[in-house]
Amino acid sequence: MAAGKMIKAALAGLMALSLTACGGGSAGTDGDKAQNIIIAISPDYPPFDDLTTDGELTGFDVEMGEWIFEWLNANGYNYTHEWKQLSFDTIISAIQADQVDLGLSGFTYDPDRQVLFSDPYYGSAEVAMVADGSDIKSLDDLKGKAIGAQAGTTGEECANAIEGAKVTAMQDMGILVETLKTGGIDALILDEPVANNYAAGGSFTVLEGTLIDEETHIIAKEGNTELMDAVNKALAAFLESDECAALKEKYGL
Repeated sequence: MAAGKMIKAALAGLMALSLTACGGGSAGTDGDKAQNIIIAISPDYPPFDDLTTDGELTGFDVEMGEWIFEWLNANGYNYTHEWKQLSFDTIISAIQADQVDLGLSGFTYDPDRQVLFSDPYYGSAEVAMVADGSDIKSLDDLKGKAIGAQAGTTGEECANAIEGAKVTAMQDMGILVETLKTGGIDALILDEPVANNYAAGGSFTVLEGTLIDEETHIIAKEGNTELMDAVNKALAAFLESDECAALKEKYGL
């Protein structure tokens, strides 16, 4: 499968899956029965994770994930894989319950998440975005304001740390962006590349400065080191590849 191919969001095989244990993600080798890996994603965070108008998964994370499994199967592993759409705030619990094997959806490190983190694959930061024309001109101006953030993210933690902030947390980033645009909230806390992506389309401004600097990881269940060791090998190869540079350029990262 080509690394750049976008994957159908509604995979026929997924419709038949019940949320039961998915096998623990041990690494297969050539000659063994292929190990099927279920990858959870929340496709509402462009340019990392998104849906096309035709309902297909797209974004940097999706194309990277495809590259990783192509590389693994070309280097002595035997995996099949499929994508499962979940809201961001349910992915960790799904991993902990063995309902999915990996989370590939812009996860930043947080020890309270109680999952196994891959090596980092992208440096990021939490920033504040406001609607164009807002009276909020700096991070200091966020005090006491109505602040939005995606539920379960480090952005929500940052929002809650702002003095006097009235925080609205929602599952869907797209709804939060529309709420900001229509004046339902004063500012939105989100990853810098995602904020820049929205600001490039007009209507929004990213405030200068960062609330916290972070790195982005793939996640798996604690103890699932065999799968994560394989993922880290593929991830290291990806980061050194021409495809990585091409995808960063493609998605403006």
